[in-house]
Amino acid sequence: MATPTSPREQSGSPSPAQHGETLKAVSLRHPGRWVSAAVLLVFAAMLVHSLAFSTVERGGKREQRFQWDVVGQYLFSGRVLRGLVVTLELTLLAMAIGIVLGIVLAIMRLSPNPVMTTVSWIYIWFFRGTPVFVQLLFWYNIAYIFPQFSLGIPFGPSFVTIDLNTVSVFLIAGVGLGLNEGAYMAEIVRAGIISVDEGQVEAAQSVGMRRLQTLRLVVLPQAMRLIIPPTGNEIISMLKTSSLASVIAVIELLGAVQQIYAVTYQTIPLLMVASIWYLAVTSVLTVGQFFIERRYSRGAARPRLPWIWRKLGQNLRYIRPRSDTLSPVAQS
Repeated sequence: MATPTSPREQSGSPSPAQHGETLKAVSLRHPGRWVSAAVLLVFAAMLVHSLAFSTVERGGKREQRFQWDVVGQYLFSGRVLRGLVVTLELTLLAMAIGIVLGIVLAIMRLSPNPVMTTVSWIYIWFFRGTPVFVQLLFWYNIAYIFPQFSLGIPFGPSFVTIDLNTVSVFLIAGVGLGLNEGAYMAEIVRAGIISVDEGQVEAAQSVGMRRLQTLRLVVLPQAMRLIIPPTGNEIISMLKTSSLASVIAVIELLGAVQQIYAVTYQTIPLLMVASIWYLAVTSVLTVGQFFIERRYSRGAARPRLPWIWRKLGQNLRYIRPRSDTLSPVAQS
């Protein structure tokens, strides 16, 4: 059966490839993409104009809608910076308690001992089932029920006694947030532990490792790949949740700006000051989380930087422009 030939071949005229001409690929047109991009750009321009240039009449005179001059005035204020430091300290204390408690609760939950499993389950059920706002108020008023906290022999003499009426509100807030965070961290750690193949545990036990040795040397290092991403999310969430401590008189970042705008009545600019600092610290934590994930993802698919940072890195690597057009000789 004869192979059909093109009209160019029938006429005997040479093809562009025989002439050494460069073939140009024409991409498909996507008008919908351009329309949607144009609409989004219009909305972005309106947002930028509203944030930076729009004005409103207050008290018979025109002022900036968001009062950026007030934002700049209080952004590096001493009271705001002190509140920011308290927020960071509160986040660090709460997460330290939450991570340690979460590991202990996760091990208890996976224990073959039914008593330890039940206690861990009840703890997680209670602290995940009640709002953290309610928990903070409860711990703030705990001295009404237990004026003193004692450590010693059960039903016998006590060796250490703490007067809960003298405990600082900062410590109450840190412990309260940490106890609540421990319930969530327990589920994160438990999910990471059970993701490790059971054959790894059996292999460790076959060489004589005890249960805790297997957990510390074999299971947890492999489980970190799944534990790190949600833990980073919990740290960022705790940074923002720490603002609830202002209800029990802890002067953290939100409490500091609340004290200022209670006097100046410039509520929106000072709330924007707090938001800017929350965004700044969250951005730093996000970058740190990315590199920690890369560290524990060795040997697997590594997380990739966002597109804009990858393009910036490529431009820094290749300073000199390169031509992507190949000559006809190179193409052949």
